Amino acid sequence: MVQPKDKHPGVLRSIDWWTILIYLALLSMGWLSVCGASYDYGDTDILSLSTRSGMQIVWIGTSIVLGFVLLMLDDRFYETFAYVIYALLLLLLFATIFNPHSIKGSHSWIVIGPVRFQPAEFAKFATALALAKFMSIYNYDIRNWKQFGATLVIILLPMTFIVLQRETGSALVYLAFFLMFYREGMPGSILFTAMAMVIYFVVGIRYADVMLAGTPTSVGKFTVLLLIQLFSSAMVYVYCDDKRDGWRMLLGTVGLTLTALAFSLFVIPFDVVWVQLVLVAVMIGYLLWQGLGTRLRSYYWIAVFALGSILFFNVADYGLNHVLQAHQRTRINVLLGLEEDLKGAGYNVHQSEIAIGSGGLEGKGFLNGTQTKLKYVPEQDTDFIFCTVGEEEGFLGSAGVLLLFLALIWRLIHLAERQPYRFGRVYGYSVLSIFLFHVFINVGMVLGLTPVIGIPLPFFSYGGSSLWGFTLLLFIFLRIDAGRNLVRS
Repeated sequence: MVQPKDKHPGVLRSIDWWTILIYLALLSMGWLSVCGASYDYGDTDILSLSTRSGMQIVWIGTSIVLGFVLLMLDDRFYETFAYVIYALLLLLLFATIFNPHSIKGSHSWIVIGPVRFQPAEFAKFATALALAKFMSIYNYDIRNWKQFGATLVIILLPMTFIVLQRETGSALVYLAFFLMFYREGMPGSILFTAMAMVIYFVVGIRYADVMLAGTPTSVGKFTVLLLIQLFSSAMVYVYCDDKRDGWRMLLGTVGLTLTALAFSLFVIPFDVVWVQLVLVAVMIGYLLWQGLGTRLRSYYWIAVFALGSILFFNVADYGLNHVLQAHQRTRINVLLGLEEDLKGAGYNVHQSEIAIGSGGLEGKGFLNGTQTKLKYVPEQDTDFIFCTVGEEEGFLGSAGVLLLFLALIWRLIHLAERQPYRFGRVYGYSVLSIFLFHVFINVGMVLGLTPVIGIPLPFFSYGGSSLWGFTLLLFIFLRIDAGRNLVRS
């Protein structure tokens, strides 16, 4: 058998240097943004370690060194010790729950003298490694519910510990792994169901108190039940053998719903929702009956989907109004347009939108942003740092940053798809999913398009924990990719 050549030259030649160049470009633009966000008029030395911009240079330098160290390790190290790394991070997350130090209401930080770090940022790469290790075992099949359930446990454990630290935003990042599951063969119906639930929540809550054309029918509830009828009929058409069933269900339920609506509008006003509930109940019974007759499991699953949709909407409505704390409920209401609250929950987003809008096409220039210099935007060098990009660099600069992130995502897809083993592919898509989630949610919340859940923008937000965490995620994958062509003895 051919023996491998000297390890280090082989690794250096196999590294994807394009991704590293994108990484360095993002670090550079991120540092400029931290400078702009933390600069005060009259500062004479932005490189001083007493300033945020000076400390960020330290974090950037140590991150580059960390990346180099990760590249020098054997790529098999990460697979061999994946469970060990995961277990250690779980213990650290669990210990952090009892941390007496509270920072902005969160117990997610470990403070040792002048040093503090957030274990939740490092648990992402550990969870990704554990998932890749587990999903690369022999005969693993994501469509096997027992194996898929065990995979979910790997995700739910760190999520639970992070929620107990009162860091809900960081816990939600772990939902990004479902994008990787979809690539690895998770049925598309699961992803569709998740999207349907989001639609139910947004539409149902947003228009719950709006009445339909003067009738006592809630637009929100009417629309959600109509969508359940449409989605269930479409699923029967797609997943069951007899497409006529789909058309029969569609025409029957929607036809009777529209007839009841016309009667309520022009004859006697009444709540059409009750008719819809009866129709959905009949539809569920029909699906179960068809399942017994044809012995197709698809009918049962669609019946579960329809019933689960109704239960979810009612539970979500109850949870929003009776379970969530007042400030959490206000944030959701502000996002949905039910409340304005420009001095409270909506203040951050409102000021961020003003800062971005004031940048115009070309921006105000480096260190010339007025909204950020006068500290109108809270957390402007961490969670809301993208508003600094918009104000100082304008639309063109913001578009350039997003294009850089798009290039990174494209490279990660390319690298993940060329992995010869499942371990590398699963880990690569996990990294891709986490980056995509962070960029989409962070930029979205700065623009007022997604909820404010307090997660950093990769390589831009100030802080060592997030920068080290993203560097670990990326460079471990680059090292795994670099070893794909090495000949093993």
